[in-house]
Amino acid sequence: MSAPLEPQAVWDVVVVGGGPAGATAAWDLARAGRRVLLLDRAGRIKPCGGAVPPRLLSQFEIPDHLLVARINRARMVSPSSRQVDMPIDAGFVGMVDRDVFDEWLRERARAAGGTRLCGEFIAVRRDPSGQFVLRYRAGSDGAGGTDDAGGAAADGEHTLRARAVIGADGAASEVARQCIRHAGRVRYVAAYHEVIQAPATAEARRCDIFYSARLSPDFYGWVFPHGPTMSVGVGSARKGFSLRRATALLRAEAGLAAAATVRREGAPIPMRPLRRWDDGAGVLVVGDAAGVVAPASGEGIYYAMQSARLAAQCVDQFLRCGDARVLRQARRQFMREHGRVFWILSMMQWFWYRSDARRERFVSICRDPDVQQLTWQAYLHKRLIRARPAAHARIFFKDMAHLLGLARV
Repeated sequence: MSAPLEPQAVWDVVVVGGGPAGATAAWDLARAGRRVLLLDRAGRIKPCGGAVPPRLLSQFEIPDHLLVARINRARMVSPSSRQVDMPIDAGFVGMVDRDVFDEWLRERARAAGGTRLCGEFIAVRRDPSGQFVLRYRAGSDGAGGTDDAGGAAADGEHTLRARAVIGADGAASEVARQCIRHAGRVRYVAAYHEVIQAPATAEARRCDIFYSARLSPDFYGWVFPHGPTMSVGVGSARKGFSLRRATALLRAEAGLAAAATVRREGAPIPMRPLRRWDDGAGVLVVGDAAGVVAPASGEGIYYAMQSARLAAQCVDQFLRCGDARVLRQARRQFMREHGRVFWILSMMQWFWYRSDARRERFVSICRDPDVQQLTWQAYLHKRLIRARPAAHARIFFKDMAHLLGLARV
């Protein structure tokens, strides 16, 4: 859905990309009274398991009807097919369908006063007046923008003017590539999934996670229930590894080969936050464009929306004071809140995903009640739990025993 644009309008903020990060930034800025335009490509759905913690639902005012499932346990499957169940004693993991969830977020931003425009971002530059000039190509359902003179450009491209720009256009962000130094140096995992019709016998409240080099040499495979459908997929950073073949193998092993396929999607997932999110002048990136996906797990929805909220606050402040240095606070605050968790998960992925022998031990560790309880507490509340030092000590010594090969698998 797109609205007619005012000729020669200067927006306070143009948000490029309408996923959870972009839509959240647009929503927050619109509620703050800013003139916001949300530019998003039509027909884009990111491959995603769709897991969201309860904290996201309350923090970002997400209604229950958007949840297609409530997960109360996870099953970890080792290379030897050993299965370890991890029940969630207090709470649940919500599941959303990104097709419906993202569109609801975009419409919420529009209802708050933002303007939606269907189009594909091409380029951005800063003119001598300090305003940003964005070029885009209108989508099929878009109303089209205006050029600098107030009319459509001859080549079918259009322009927008803004005082600030938020790039929320995914891991392969053009905004980041054009504006943020060293943005292209982040390591990526390629993710691919197939959304299938859920068989009548499928588990409705359990996520299955598969650790095996046959399915992924450096990440994992998953089967996540989405109510009437399921997400089945794999990820890997290894070039030449066939994600489609691995997904077919996973479906066969999970007894889902005969299930009807609804759609197929693939995209890169960043595994490390960018060292800088702003250009020092008025451009700020968020979500996958900023690299805020949790290592080891690949979880990104909560972190995308949290980074967007921090970015919206900083952009609003920048528009008031004109000092672009305030934009740096978005990354600083995010890393203060989540940097330690990201570092720990990065070390876990680096060590435990290196071989099937280590994956076997990793799944074995997941049987431990202390590991299960602290893992779910950290996930549900999005912070490290420090209230149980004795449990942390026990986990440390058990972990060391597995690292040294002294513990039984």
